[in-house]
Amino acid sequence: MDIWRLPAAELASLIKSRKVSATEAATAALGRLDAVNPKINAVVDHRPDDVLAQARTIDDAFGRKEDPGPLAGVPITIKVNIDQTGFANTNGITLQRDLIAKTNSPVIDNMRKAGAVILGRTNTPAFSYRWFTKNLVHGHTRNPRDPAITPGGSSGGAASSLAAGIGHIAHGTDIAGSIRYPAYACGVHGLRTTLGRVAAWNASGAERSICPQIAAVSGPLARTIGDLRIALAAMSQPDARDPWWVPAPLEGPPAPKRAALCISPDGLEVVDEVKAALRDAAKRLERAGWTVEEIEKTPPLKEAADIQTRLWLGDGYEAMLAAAEREGDPGALACLHGNRSKVHPFDSAALSQALTRRATLTRDWQTFFETYPVLLMPVSGELPFPDQLDVKDDASFARVWRAQMPMVGIPLMGLPGLTVSTGLVGRVPVGVQVVAGRYREDLCLLAGEAIEAGGTPASPVDPVVA
Repeated sequence: MDIWRLPAAELASLIKSRKVSATEAATAALGRLDAVNPKINAVVDHRPDDVLAQARTIDDAFGRKEDPGPLAGVPITIKVNIDQTGFANTNGITLQRDLIAKTNSPVIDNMRKAGAVILGRTNTPAFSYRWFTKNLVHGHTRNPRDPAITPGGSSGGAASSLAAGIGHIAHGTDIAGSIRYPAYACGVHGLRTTLGRVAAWNASGAERSICPQIAAVSGPLARTIGDLRIALAAMSQPDARDPWWVPAPLEGPPAPKRAALCISPDGLEVVDEVKAALRDAAKRLERAGWTVEEIEKTPPLKEAADIQTRLWLGDGYEAMLAAAEREGDPGALACLHGNRSKVHPFDSAALSQALTRRATLTRDWQTFFETYPVLLMPVSGELPFPDQLDVKDDASFARVWRAQMPMVGIPLMGLPGLTVSTGLVGRVPVGVQVVAGRYREDLCLLAGEAIEAGGTPASPVDPVVA
């Protein structure tokens, strides 16, 4: 049995029943990391002795008849942009290579309380800005399914490692698609959580400005929807350090199994392969007893994406640009220069106008979900892009941002969004996005399970080498 291949839930059950030890699971995970990570550069910091020490602690707890938690002994990965005591929170930049965390982020503490073993830290583009994963401090992360396409970003290392069998659950962050797009590009599942669902804070750096505070979230990536469920339960435990955390139940009131299907929200150009994936996912839902109604329009999404871009990059733009220029990262500079006309200048009047409109759009979307508890729509208008496409030229940069609109808009309203991997086009992954009302991750996962059950489950792959 290749332990590293198992779903997290199955591995946790085997460890709890003492059929597999946490040390065996950690050893298998480290072996897989050593075997494939040099080909993909997904995990950029790990300490084998520490991993084995964590595992021994779990085994010792079982030996004392204690319950270490629902993820006891399950190896997971953590994105390199959150604090983990004794590790550098680089956020993909040389400027922070010596920013050593003195305390854990709430995400780390919650996963450790659930018994997870932290295997390593995964790569992100500089400043976590892009849908591609390359930087000057850790290098270039590759997609294990096809090195010619992006692994996604900014949680590209998380998705790449997971797809290659390094760890059973991965942590990611998402402000404009940074969990959902890597999951899509690497053929795994990824859940952007509702704002306030997962407590997060990095004591190593300055307090974030208000716009990132109301849009950025942490969430899980996994190879099964069931594993997303247990990861979400572990991540979402309370922590007083995050003023945005909300004690919302993980299971909301019953809702009709009714979904809206929107192929081209706000006139988005969508390639045929994505259209086919959406219609296939709709059929899978119908076979599982859902009612699916195709609609032409959702509440405004392109406008939401434009406002989200303005808030995300406009709040503190000059300081961001100065830092990117000091770093000298081409991708970060392309992101900031390419969006300058959309986000700058940004003054108090612009902030007030954007936040006022945000309230209206959030109301519109919440009302929409009263009629349709779930929305099925594209993750992106295109299949995963050729790697590094956004720095090729201005037209390519614009193409990338145009296609990503369905992901960028959702965070403005604080909504949860789930990428469900549905299959392959050749060896290129494809999937769909499921969105629901605030704090209704349970509905996203319910629909995601039905879609997953109608196809072939994601499984680890041996990296393809160019």
